[in-house]
This record gives sequence, C-alpha cells and structure tokens, in this order.
Amino acid sequence: MKLSDFKKQLSTITDINFVLQNGTVVPKHFHVTEVGQVTKSFIDCGGTVRNEKVVNFQLWEANDFDHRLAPQKLNEIIALSEKILGIEDVEIEVEYQSETIGKYGIEFNGKNFVLTTTQTNCLAQDKCGIPPEKLKVSLSDLQNTNQSCCTPGGKCC
Repeated sequence: MKLSDFKKQLSTITDINFVLQNGTVVPKHFHVTEVGQVTKSFIDCGGTVRNEKVVNFQLWEANDFDHRLAPQKLNEIIALSEKILGIEDVEIEVEYQSETIGKYGIEFNGKNFVLTTTQTNCLAQDKCGIPPEKLKVSLSDLQNTNQSCCTPGGKCC
C-alpha cells in the first residue's frame, strides 16, 4: 500500500487497529515510534544496480496501557514527515517486533490495517541460473484431458 492510500484509509476510521495475517492483534497501546523514508541502493546477484525506496513505520508496544494513537495524530506525524523529510508517495513497510524485528507490507480490509508477510527473492534469476518454476501437473489429470479430447466424437482430429 502506498502512503497516499494509507492516508486515505486513515481518514475513514475512528480507531487505528493493526492485525497480523494470522489474526494476532497488535495491542491498542502501540506507538508509532518512527515515520520515515528508507532508500536502499544495492547490486543484485546478477550484477544489476538497484535502488528502492519505502516509507517506513515502526510500531512498538510499551507498558503504557493508557496510550491510544488517534488517526488524526498519526496523520499529523505523517504530514510532518512529508514536510521535514520530503518522504514520497511510495510503498509502506512496517517494522514490528516478533522474534526479531519483522518487516511487513500493509493492506486495509475495511476495518483494520493488516500487516502482510514479505518474502525474500532472487531479483536476477535469469542471470544466476535459477530455473523457472515448473508447473506441477498430475499425470492422471493429463490422461483425463487427453481422453476427453481424443475419444470418438471428441472432435480433436
């Protein structure tokens, strides 16, 4: 989700709720400790120079059980970040503590912001010898397809 989409959804709700894809709810007393832009410059395993930018939110929970972040307050923090840091309208990455700091994507399901899992990937599969994933088909399914086509009256010839 891009920052502009997040802000649009934020303006439609009265309470901010984050939930992980497995249903685990981020406690309501979370803090957004960082809003920023992260720029990553790197060379992939195929030798291609790449640049990525994401808006980064860091969620943190403390023993401050009375804390509740209102949508308006988060909008103010985002606006200040846009003004001072010049953050762009790019995809959002959310950092949230699990066994270590986890990095998540974000979606909105009409009620909650859902922290979506992210995966690593080889960006140069064509250059480093990773074969394309083959379609897994059951031989019995292939035989059924051929039989239905190449039977008398099947009109395959």
